Amino acid sequence: MVTFFLFYNTHITHVVVLILRKLVQLLLLSTYFCQTQKTLPFLPKRKRSQRLTKISILQMCLFVLAVTTVLVTPWLLEGINTTTYASTIIQLPLSTQGSKIIDARGNHVLLRGVNWFGIETGLHAPHGLWRRDYQEMLAQIKSLGYNTIRLPYSVQSLRSPKVSGIDYKLGANQELQGKTPLEVMDYIIQEAQRQGLLIVLDSHRLNDQRIPELWYGDGFTEQDWIDTWRMLAIRYQNQDNVIGADLKNEPHGRASWGTGDIATDWRLAAERAGNAILAVNPHWLIVVEGVENNVPGQRLSGHWQGGNLEGVRRYPVRLSRPNKLVYSPHEYGPGVYNQPWFAERTFPYNLYKRWEIGFNYIASQNLAPILVGEFGGRYVDKISKEGIWQQQFVNYIQKHHLSFTYWSWNPNSDDTGGILQDDWQSINVPKQHLLSQLLKGISFTHSYLYRDVVSKAIALDNNLNRN
Repeated sequence: MVTFFLFYNTHITHVVVLILRKLVQLLLLSTYFCQTQKTLPFLPKRKRSQRLTKISILQMCLFVLAVTTVLVTPWLLEGINTTTYASTIIQLPLSTQGSKIIDARGNHVLLRGVNWFGIETGLHAPHGLWRRDYQEMLAQIKSLGYNTIRLPYSVQSLRSPKVSGIDYKLGANQELQGKTPLEVMDYIIQEAQRQGLLIVLDSHRLNDQRIPELWYGDGFTEQDWIDTWRMLAIRYQNQDNVIGADLKNEPHGRASWGTGDIATDWRLAAERAGNAILAVNPHWLIVVEGVENNVPGQRLSGHWQGGNLEGVRRYPVRLSRPNKLVYSPHEYGPGVYNQPWFAERTFPYNLYKRWEIGFNYIASQNLAPILVGEFGGRYVDKISKEGIWQQQFVNYIQKHHLSFTYWSWNPNSDDTGGILQDDWQSINVPKQHLLSQLLKGISFTHSYLYRDVVSKAIALDNNLNRN
C-alpha cells in the first residue's frame, strides 16, 4: 500500500512560512533601527522621540501580523473529512465497494476533477502551454480544490515523435523541450503527483481529428486500442497517482450494449480491454462509459453520446477483478445540443427521472460507483435553460455523493467554455463558485491569488538572502 498525500495545504504552509519569516525579519530590523536611533546624539531630542514613536507603532503592527499569522495557520491546516475533500490522505490503490470508490483503508473517496485536454489533438500536448508553464497550471488546479485530472489522449498522438504549441521562452516548460508526446505525458503525470493530483487516463480519440463511434476505425484496429492501453498500464504501474483507465470516450452511433454483436457491443469490448489492462496492472480502476442508443429494452428514447448506461441492469460489465469497475456517464445542457427533454413542460424536474433511469440507478442499487466523466456549459445562472440545468446537476451530484471530472479546465472548448478564462490565467468566477459547492473546505479568490503571493514571497526571500 502506498500513502498518497493530497496536499492543498502544502501550498498554504509554504506561503504562511515565508510570510511569517519576513515578518520576523522586519520585526528584528525595526528593533535594530530603534536601538540605532537611541544612539544618534546629533538628532534633536524631539525628532528622535518622534522617530522612536513611529518605529514603535511599526513594531506593534508587525507583532500583531506575526501573531495573527501564527493563530490562523492551524485553521488553514485543520484536517478535513477523509470521505470527501481534497486535503485528505488517501491510501492507494483505489478499489470499489458497492456504490463507493474506496482507498486501501476502506475510506470513501470522492474524485473531484477537471478535464485538461490537448494531447488528443494535433498539438499532441495539453492546451494552454503556449501561455503558461505546466507546473503552474497544475498548481492552480490544485489550489482551487480539485484532486483529479482526466487526461485525454489519442492513439495517434502517443505514437507521434513530436509535440507543438508549447512556449519554451522565459524558462517555461523547459523540461518538455525535445520530448515526444508520451514523454510530455510522463512529465505532466509526475508533476501532478508532486502536487497531490490523481490522474485518470482517457482514450479520447484514435486519430487526432475526431471521436469515433466505436473503439476501432479511423485507421486503427481493436488490437491497436488494447495494445496502447496495455503499454500505458505497464508504463505507469509504479506511478501511484495514475489511478484508472477511461477505456473509450463517448461510444455512439452504431455502438450497442447487450446485443452480443462482437462488432458493435461496447460492453463486450470494454470487458476485453479492461481485463487486458488488469492482467498487467491489477491496481487500476476500469472506467466504462455508456453508449448513445442500441440497448435492448431501454426506457428512454434518447441519450447523450456515452450517457446511456441503461444496459448495466441486465448486462453488467464482467471484469476479472469486479471491485475495480466504475461506470461513467457524460451529461450536458442545451448549450451543447438542444435535446428534446429541455423543451418538455416539466423541465427541469423531468431531469431527475432521466438521470436515475439513465445511470444513477447503478449507484442507488449499490451495483457500482458512478464517475461523471464530463459535464459542463457556459452558463450557470438561474434564468437560462443551460444555467438551470447546470445548477440542478451540481445539486444532484452533491446530493448523491457522485465523483466527477468537469469539462473543461480549458477555455477553448467551443460549446462549454472552461473554468479558465480566455487569457488562460484568470478564473471564470460564477462557474467556479457553482462548483465550489462540491469542493467544501477549499476557498478560492477571483484572481489567482496563490501564484502572486508565492512568487512575491519567494522573490522577497531571495533578495533578502542575497543581501
